[in-house]
Amino acid sequence: MSTDPLLQPYQLKHLTLRNRIMITSHEPAYPEDGMPKERYRAYHVERARAGVALTMTAGSASVARDSPPVFNNILAWKDEVVGWMKQLTDECHDHGAAVMIQLTHLGRRTRWDKADWLPVVAPSHEREAAHRAFPKRLEDWDMSRIIGDFADAAERMKAAGVDGIELEAYGHLLEQFWSPLTNDLEAPYGGSLDNRLRFTFDVLRAIRARVGDAFIVGLRYTGDQDLPGGMTHAEGMDVSHRLKSSGLVDFLNVVKGHIDTDPGLTDLIPIQGMKNAPHLDFAGEIRAATGFPTFHAAKIPDVATARHAIAAGKLDMVGMTRAHMADPHLVRKIIEGREDDIRPCVGANYCLDRIYQGGMAFCLHNAATGREETMPHTIAPAATPRRITIIGAGPAGMEAARVASERGHAVTVFEAADRPGGQIRLTARDPRRREMASIIAWRMAQCEKRGVTFRFNTFADADTVLASAPDVVIVATGGLPHTHVPGAGNDLVSSAWDILSGDVKPGRNVLIFDDAGDHAGLQAADLISATGATVEIVTPDRSFAPEVMAMNLVPYMRALQARDTTFTVTWRLLSVVREGNQLRVTLGSDYSDIRRDRLVDQVIVNHGTRPLDDLYFDLKPLSANLGEVDYAALVTGGVQQIARNPQGRFRLFRIGDAVAARNTHAAIYDALRLLKDL
Repeated sequence: MSTDPLLQPYQLKHLTLRNRIMITSHEPAYPEDGMPKERYRAYHVERARAGVALTMTAGSASVARDSPPVFNNILAWKDEVVGWMKQLTDECHDHGAAVMIQLTHLGRRTRWDKADWLPVVAPSHEREAAHRAFPKRLEDWDMSRIIGDFADAAERMKAAGVDGIELEAYGHLLEQFWSPLTNDLEAPYGGSLDNRLRFTFDVLRAIRARVGDAFIVGLRYTGDQDLPGGMTHAEGMDVSHRLKSSGLVDFLNVVKGHIDTDPGLTDLIPIQGMKNAPHLDFAGEIRAATGFPTFHAAKIPDVATARHAIAAGKLDMVGMTRAHMADPHLVRKIIEGREDDIRPCVGANYCLDRIYQGGMAFCLHNAATGREETMPHTIAPAATPRRITIIGAGPAGMEAARVASERGHAVTVFEAADRPGGQIRLTARDPRRREMASIIAWRMAQCEKRGVTFRFNTFADADTVLASAPDVVIVATGGLPHTHVPGAGNDLVSSAWDILSGDVKPGRNVLIFDDAGDHAGLQAADLISATGATVEIVTPDRSFAPEVMAMNLVPYMRALQARDTTFTVTWRLLSVVREGNQLRVTLGSDYSDIRRDRLVDQVIVNHGTRPLDDLYFDLKPLSANLGEVDYAALVTGGVQQIARNPQGRFRLFRIGDAVAARNTHAAIYDALRLLKDL
């Protein structure tokens, strides 16, 4: 028997959980037609197979028609959900994992123009900033209907064979009743705390009447809204005791904060650069006060922190949700004594930010997550080892080297710099984003274990590549900043890279033209403004930094708004000319012929990259496939078999920014899907 606190079983009512690690409810937006079909099932089964004790699905499943998902959630109000959830549950059970599902009514946390165009409802007319819908104030018949919807959904989930359900309170309809900020009803559902909790207990009693006392029911809620006028720490503690003493719930899943704004959401679910496990002690306080089964998750990305949470008695079950997106085999690696092989969550929050912009949740540096049907988390060895030469040790090249070496190929990597990293080296210079360095560090460690040969300080040309006698050549040379100014002034501007690398010192009055809308522009603005400089960020888009997305934007805004920084949208850079010791910048608009000038002492351009592809084109005529990629095979997980040149000595592919400026996830996905069967 292991003595590791994380590997001890936990008894929750009749249910024995095989260890103390869980995946809390979250919605990766994989459902099809509102149902958890094959993609959704494959995602959860992968983690069940690898040893997690409890996987919670849906974040959250909707119980009613007038709670339409803002992104792609499970529709628990449809009877057909039972069959799909049963398939998922049965398969996870086959691998020893328990399954629960989170149910909710969103209340005002959605939009009226989704699904059936029904009005959103809440205990007041107050709009939620994040979703912008002004709600209808609930009537008595609304409450009766919704209570019945919760009970119906719970009964469906019991029929599906799940091990339990969790009701989502924080930010959603249940908590909207709890908080004085969102409940202006009169008695019996408004006013005193007793009245504000009445609806929740009505829901719980209705659920118990349907599913019985033996079925596991829990609640995820905030014990402190941390918001002026909202629920206080004292009220949250009172609620915790009331939930326990009610006899209606079997566990508490505790969070702290509020999610009605992007900053609030980011504080509740912290991202990179923010403190790890910021609410763990708070959850531990509730566990100590109530003596009740307590679960918690909020930026617990590493095994050491999770182990402390259990060993110190702060939690009964520790949630490692984003950590399991980065590495679904996390528990297996703990069991096998391979913690150093765990792919680290770097807190980039590509997962959550994507779903809030209407996309599926993908992990920034595990391209197999969410693609379990076509992409492997464990790489199978090749039948015939080959010699693979890779040029470039950025994220694309490092992933290519990792996957190829796991296949058993002999891999050589040429890199012009003195160490790996590519653009991530620039990103990680920012203390707030230093966790990004783990993307490269993990791959470097995996490559070293498998004998990959690295040739640093080597600017590879065609002769260098040919001398390695390759069977396959992967060009992962990335790109260089594009700073072209349409009119005059190319020689007067610098790139965001120049600022981030320290090659160019910040000016005192700086205009940043950001036509890429990614992290580099905001990182440059952050660095420059921190010196006390005046900074104006200009973009031709109707919003700034659209590629950064909501939660990642929060730390930048907190820094930049405290400084002399302004944001100017819908204007683009036309020209830069020297005027004495200053620069005259002319801005134009896509909306009209109007022009405006600025006088500054420095202009920084963030306009993406252009591929560094000379080597690729030098090698192309010598290759067997002439550089061609079979896209049908690439997107379906097939093998590249194109052969156009009988005299070709090797197959040639390019990946990542050597093809076109995209992002880290795209670069890693290029490498994985190309190399996994090579």
